[in-house]
Formats: sequence, C-alpha cells, structure tokens
Amino acid sequence: MTRIVVVDDQAMVREGFSALLAAQPDLDVVGAAADGLEAVHVTRVMLPDVVLMDVRMPHLDGIEATRRIMALPGDRHPKVLILTTFDLDDYVFEALRAGASGFLLKDARSDELVQAVRVVAAGEGLLAPTVTRRLIEEFARRPGDPRPSVRLNALTPRETEVLTLIAGGLSNAEIAAHLVLGEQTVKTHVGRILSKLGLRDRAQAVVTAYESGLVRPGG
Repeated sequence: MTRIVVVDDQAMVREGFSALLAAQPDLDVVGAAADGLEAVHVTRVMLPDVVLMDVRMPHLDGIEATRRIMALPGDRHPKVLILTTFDLDDYVFEALRAGASGFLLKDARSDELVQAVRVVAAGEGLLAPTVTRRLIEEFARRPGDPRPSVRLNALTPRETEVLTLIAGGLSNAEIAAHLVLGEQTVKTHVGRILSKLGLRDRAQAVVTAYESGLVRPGG
C-alpha cells in the first residue's frame, strides 16, 4: 500500500482528493493538512510515501513545506507531488530545487491524479508537458552562465544522451524509440544516471541537466 498525505488549504479540495485516492485498492490516505506547517508535522508523524502538496497556503507555502520535509531527520523521505495551476508556474523551478518529485495541474482528471500518485510513488519523476515548457522558460529568463558540474563526467556517452532526452521531457518508452533501445535498457540507464549523480528522481535530473549547461533553453 502507498501511504499518502493530502495537503490543501481548501477543505472541499482536500476532502475530495482524499476520498478519490482512498477509494483505490493500493492507496491509503493516512493524513491531511490545511497548511504547510501542519503538512510538515503530519509528515513527520505519519511517514507517508507520497505527499500531495498545494503551493499557495497560509502560514507556510508548499515550497517551503517541501524543503522542510526533505530536511527531516532520517534517510527515508516521501515523494512530494506538487499541485500547480498556470498562474503558479513561476514556482516550478524553486519547487524542484526544494525536492519535489513531480507536478500535476489542478484541473487534471481524476484518473490522471491517481496515476500521478502511483508514478511518483514508484520513484519516477512526473513533469506534465505544460509544466516542462514553463520550466524551460524559467531557465531562459535566468541571467548568468550555467553552473559547471564535474559530476557529469562520470556519465558514459550513452548515459549523457539519455539525460539530455530526459531533460527534453521524454518518457522511457519515447527515449527507447528515439535511441532504438529496449525500454528495460533505458530504465537501467536512467537508474545509473540517478545513482552516479546522487539524484532522487527524473525531476532532479532535469534541473541538473539545465544547471550544468548540458541542455540549454531553446537548444
């Protein structure tokens, strides 16, 4: 069972998401929170696998709450799935830096929400295409040169190629088709990339690819 905490300052949204997820045979909603401070407390006590996190909330926003959750003691931290809307896309970059594993637009269908939770719980980063575009635009607006990353030198040429395609928003299946490889082979490459670079998931891999200069906006 995947243990979930739902965080949203609107009671109807919070209760609706909780009911939807709890109805799934493999998902268990173990807690809920109405603001970021409460989210950190509930996460510390309930030890969920996934936190479904709103961004704009009283007392403590979802980005800072995510940052504090990732700083909690212990080696085991939950995956944080950020709920965003088009007018909140400026927060995407900072949420990724804070440790978020994925993003879902608030107007997503119920089946998309359920699938998103499962994907993130399985360790796969989730970036909706619209969110990925906004992320690239955010990098394009940022001044200065990319920060060099000697860690990328640990990657093989094939792994570097796969990382480039991950940064382009391609799924494992799409990468496999593009490189004419088996999907399991691509999954192995992705796992090695994350391990060598010390990353949690694909979302962090996207940030690393852009920050290192491996991929440039519009390139």
